[in-house]
Amino acid sequence: MAEGLAARAAAVAILDGVLGEGRMLSDFAGPDLAPADRARALRLAGAVLRHLESADRILDRHLRKSPPLTARNVLRLALVELAQGAPAHGVVNAAVEMVRQGKRTGHLSGLVNAILRAVPEGTVFDGLGPQKLPRWLRQPLVHAYGRDVVTAIEAVQATEPPLDLTLRAGFETPAGELLPTGSLRLTAPGQVSTLPGYAAGGWWVQDAAAALPARLLDAQPGEKVLDLCAAPGGKTLQMAAAGAEVTALDISGPRMARVAANLARTELAAHLVVADALVWEPDASFDAILLDAPCSATGTVRRHPDLPFVKDGSEVEGLVALQTQLLDRALGWLRPGGRLVFATCSLLPEEGEEQLAAALARHPGLGVERMDLAGVAPAWWTDMGGLRLRPDYWAERGGMDGFFMARLRSA
Repeated sequence: MAEGLAARAAAVAILDGVLGEGRMLSDFAGPDLAPADRARALRLAGAVLRHLESADRILDRHLRKSPPLTARNVLRLALVELAQGAPAHGVVNAAVEMVRQGKRTGHLSGLVNAILRAVPEGTVFDGLGPQKLPRWLRQPLVHAYGRDVVTAIEAVQATEPPLDLTLRAGFETPAGELLPTGSLRLTAPGQVSTLPGYAAGGWWVQDAAAALPARLLDAQPGEKVLDLCAAPGGKTLQMAAAGAEVTALDISGPRMARVAANLARTELAAHLVVADALVWEPDASFDAILLDAPCSATGTVRRHPDLPFVKDGSEVEGLVALQTQLLDRALGWLRPGGRLVFATCSLLPEEGEEQLAAALARHPGLGVERMDLAGVAPAWWTDMGGLRLRPDYWAERGGMDGFFMARLRSA
């Protein structure tokens, strides 16, 4: 197979799955690909999803009728590669070869060649602006934050996100930018497992925003702490590294296997429980609980560009109800005077600010505690004492995930 064709063909197959079957990028295993080709395929597919609107606007100028999805995805991929400055000769030849090999697309090789050779090199998407979020998500965000903020969020989400690491003191780390909150940001990390300090367990991958709920909880040495809905385990590692006695609970066995692997690599300890938190009961109360509740994940679109195309917002109502159930159960597991951090990686107020207001109304003895966190701007705190993070914060650095979190103290 021609150089680069395997990764490109895999990227097209991924796009077919996302846009044709509603599958997530994380469903793609790519067992027949070399690790480098798999990584490139995912990177290319993600880039197309971030610029799908622009690619289609260009294609619609040249197409009288829409080709089969696979052929359109080949063209989309080629346009995105050209916009990124890839050599036109290789991009066009690869696109023509991919459609030629397809049973339903072979007759379109001439059309693909003609369209791509008509596109000016290096200026493919000039003047088109960033891709808009889908209506189901954009409309409530405009209502919550205003049009200018949403436009700024869209601009950040049009770029490939950097990689953030949570560090442990005394270990070797890669070269990168130390963020105000203490995370290390890498812009071109390469293969993660080969970076300095990985094998020694000196750090783990965790978005800078996702590292803040555990810092807000501030687990202390010897405290009995529950990490509820724990997978993939970054917060478990943070609290274990702080010296807390951590119980990590999640409903997914395969996802908890990743937690176990990360604990083994870092030589940290936690008690792992695979169970449904709606029926599980602890043997004793906890000093502190971190509930990073299941949510729409709308705050993670910059890292998961497939999400707007796979979801439609219909699941939000059910997730809000689940969050309420989990929060109420978790509050019942706290010792008197214990604390709980409720967090969601969502930009939707009903999964954040409104959940906090409803919890305070249901539990009259519950209070919100705001605390100083390094690198957190005062404007990020809400009037009620929650912490609202958005992708457009630190835009010049590559942004951050959208999150809401609040630290609650029981009576």
